[in-house]
Amino acid sequence: MLCPPARAIWLPWAVAGVLLAAVVVAAFALGKFPMAPADLLRAVLARITGTESGLSPAQETVVWNIRLPRVAAGLLVGAGLAAAGAAYQGMFRNPLVSPDILGVSAGAGLGAVLGIYLSLPLAVVQALAFVGGLLAVGTVVGVAGLVRRHDPVLVLVLAGIAVGALLGAGISLIKILADPTTQLPSITFWLLGGLNAVTTADLAVTAPVMLVGLVPMALLRWRMNLLSLADEEAQALGISVVRLRLLLVAAATLSTAAAVSLTGIIGWIGLVVPHVARLLVGPNFARLLPASLLLGGGFLVATDTLARTVASIELPLGILTALVGAPFFLFLLARPGRGE
Repeated sequence: MLCPPARAIWLPWAVAGVLLAAVVVAAFALGKFPMAPADLLRAVLARITGTESGLSPAQETVVWNIRLPRVAAGLLVGAGLAAAGAAYQGMFRNPLVSPDILGVSAGAGLGAVLGIYLSLPLAVVQALAFVGGLLAVGTVVGVAGLVRRHDPVLVLVLAGIAVGALLGAGISLIKILADPTTQLPSITFWLLGGLNAVTTADLAVTAPVMLVGLVPMALLRWRMNLLSLADEEAQALGISVVRLRLLLVAAATLSTAAAVSLTGIIGWIGLVVPHVARLLVGPNFARLLPASLLLGGGFLVATDTLARTVASIELPLGILTALVGAPFFLFLLARPGRGE
């Protein structure tokens, strides 16, 4: 039997796990083709034991070919964006930083928009989005490295804002040049983000890349706390601050670029979810990272379920995350005692 302190530690995580499981079950069950929880259980047991589930072919298709990739992508992308946001905020010691700060989203968006404008296959569009995100952060880091007279973190953030604005102008230019009847709607919906086009094959390509970004953040979660100290103090403890920061920037950027290449631009998760996680478990990155992973995945799956059930048409995820995230972030800014 667990002693009271251990139970107090694990109880919030157990509650979070149960809530996440409930969100996932609801995501499988709700939609234009409702599924009863008992049918879902039969489908899962039949897949595990190799027996017949008794479900119709249409029900099997809905569970395994439509909703499973969608739910898995929601968990993966939400967790990746939230973890990247928590890492950026910790690295830059700035709670207003998000994965967009280094121009990753804008770079990925420009790459994808260019691919759609050139009528390239979907796989090539996703590849261009991924490359665009990496080139954007490479440009930002390169520009910041040329400016040595100011605080390097501040220069990095300002360079990210400037490069993001420049890439945004490029996106606007391509939208003006695009065919208004064929290309422009595709570009607009991609920029608004969504999970409706995700397939199992897309996940098989993107998930390993996302994990390559998440694993270093998980392994370095204890050292991440030292970045909250002054650089001189962290170096005195044996930490190579520059090397650690560059490694975490690369890992967070890789996760963000992979997420954007899969689902389009979905904002606010990387900014708001780490704040909520920090309120629940505190600023210790060893607990903040897993909390952000759980909350980010659960939030995006829940938002996607709302997007395909609250209206007769499916709403873009970027609109819903903004409707939820922006007011909540204003609440966080306005509440008393908000100091970190």
